[in-house]
Amino acid sequence: MSKLKIIYVWEVPVRVIHWLNVLAIITLCMTGLFIGHPFSIGESASSYTMGWVRFTHFTAAYVFAIGLAARVYWSFVGNKYSNWRTFFPYLNKPDREKMIATLKYYFFIDRKLPHVVGHNAVAASSYFLVFLLYLGMIISGFTLYSEHAPGGTLHKLLGGITIIFSNQTLRLIHHSFMWLLIGFAINHVYSCWLMDIKERGGIISSMFSGYKSMEED
Repeated sequence: MSKLKIIYVWEVPVRVIHWLNVLAIITLCMTGLFIGHPFSIGESASSYTMGWVRFTHFTAAYVFAIGLAARVYWSFVGNKYSNWRTFFPYLNKPDREKMIATLKYYFFIDRKLPHVVGHNAVAASSYFLVFLLYLGMIISGFTLYSEHAPGGTLHKLLGGITIIFSNQTLRLIHHSFMWLLIGFAINHVYSCWLMDIKERGGIISSMFSGYKSMEED
């Protein structure tokens, strides 16, 4: 019978940033949907309902942007499981082989799933695409936000984007990216749950504790 080895995988900053991003994304989606399709929930105009919703949205946006910047920083100073190289598994032969083997499992070609300690190769490569979505959300969102203060610092940095894209186009991009991220979140939760059952390594619990269990052999 194989013995289980407990491995410390996700460091504290990775876990804190992960859950802050979860809360920020949920808040951004809920307030964003209200901003896009507002309805009356205040007793009067003086209730300042939309103002508070927008304030909450902008605050969550700052938390999300800072969290993403912190995660990028930690990808250079953290352990090997959070390193930026893990998001590009196709750059070296061993990881490419794991990526192909994982894809075979996902497409029901092979019943054997390669066990890894950190992110599997397919998930890691998809996270880089999600990072680009995050970046698109932040840039489009803060560009729209900068329009409230023409001539301000933020508008000087991002205002040039409005020359390429109209206000409504930016809103459409921002809104479309939100739905893509919601789709990713659904798939992410399902995949983690599935791999937790298949690998029995504590994928979900590891994002709380930091530890995963693996068979020694």
